[in-house]
Amino acid sequence: MTRGRVALALALLLTAGLVSAVAKQKDKPASKVAQPMQPVGSDYVISPGDVLEVQVWKEPDVSKAVPVRPDGKISLPLLDDVQAAGRTSAALTADLTERLKKFISDPQVTVIVTEVNSQRIYITGEVTRGGTYPLEPGMTVLQGLSSAGGFTPFANVKKIYVLRQQNGKQIKYPFNYKDVVKGSDTAQNILLQPGDTIVVP
Repeated sequence: MTRGRVALALALLLTAGLVSAVAKQKDKPASKVAQPMQPVGSDYVISPGDVLEVQVWKEPDVSKAVPVRPDGKISLPLLDDVQAAGRTSAALTADLTERLKKFISDPQVTVIVTEVNSQRIYITGEVTRGGTYPLEPGMTVLQGLSSAGGFTPFANVKKIYVLRQQNGKQIKYPFNYKDVVKGSDTAQNILLQPGDTIVVP
């Protein structure tokens, strides 16, 4: 075999290797990047199920992450049970600061909502991915449905409805997907509230 042919063979082998490597790289699934939780506003009212990060400057024994229990309270060293649900982080910070003054000189307290587990909606029925989803600020029915990955072939998209518990009663809000998408009845595309259930029959 001449030098020219040897060089050509080596070039072909190298090219084939590069093509194979590129193909394998394309076949690899893209790495999933964890999406950080959207920060809550200062007016957010803490609810049972949320998780709080309580930080007391230079007091590591008191600083800790705590879940808000179903009774709306959190447990902290020195203070035992403190009501958290129904308050903003600023209001809770002020209360904890005042309580800790009995034990710590000039306590510097910060309360951060790290997990908003109380803000959830539920999607069930003829959708690709039914289940529980986080309620984003300003989320509408249409946006909520997009989280579920689309409809199954059997979905009756004209008869979708939202179930909501309000003042001890269950309220049903109709939602005609085709009308809303066409723009003929956008009033049905209401803002979702925590605990709403979207049903796709």
